[in-house]
Amino acid sequence: MDAPTRMSTAIPPMSTDPNILTLTQLLSPTFPVGAFAYSHGLEAAVQEGLVTDAISLENWLDDLLRCGGGRSDAVLLNVAFAADQGDVAQIDASARAFCASAERRMETNLQGRAFCEALAAVWKIDLGSLTYPVAVGRAAQLLDLGVQMTTALYLQAFVGNLTAAAMRLVPLGQVEGQKVQNALRPLCLEIAQDVTDATLDDLHGHAWMSDIASMRHETLYSRIFRT
Repeated sequence: MDAPTRMSTAIPPMSTDPNILTLTQLLSPTFPVGAFAYSHGLEAAVQEGLVTDAISLENWLDDLLRCGGGRSDAVLLNVAFAADQGDVAQIDASARAFCASAERRMETNLQGRAFCEALAAVWKIDLGSLTYPVAVGRAAQLLDLGVQMTTALYLQAFVGNLTAAAMRLVPLGQVEGQKVQNALRPLCLEIAQDVTDATLDDLHGHAWMSDIASMRHETLYSRIFRT
């Protein structure tokens, strides 16, 4: 009588790129950049009745990704990734100059500084103090991370942070928030591919209501978020 065939219990080797784990750590909500404190003007938009539910939130975020802060950050990230070290200061200066309001400048400056400090402490990489998308782009280059995947995950984190803010501000249910993020996932991938060869000449934006909301947020009587 033949011996019974045994099922193999060996764990197959992982084929997943280990860089994915590095990227998800760098762009995780637990990475100490303080993203939870910023709403990118969304708080003012909610108070003024521009964002009131999941549909209007998805439309608001779609505009940011296509023609607002999401897309401009993606361009800056890619330009910084492809740049030589000597050009980083100019790129960072362009990022600061492109901010539409004082709070937008504070948002990208403080998150970028925190990102650089954490990167230096954990990976021993000293970037100085850069704006957030420029810092992420430089880190991706130095850690040999794929720029398209970095950009896609950066945009997903951008959407996730603002969705989390909307959950508290609208308020919005957690399931509704997840549906919004899932609906915008293909757009994050599309933009990440579109801006791969971007230059500073591709830096533009026309999400005017978001810019105005960011300016108005500075004078709100009562607010939860810093921007």
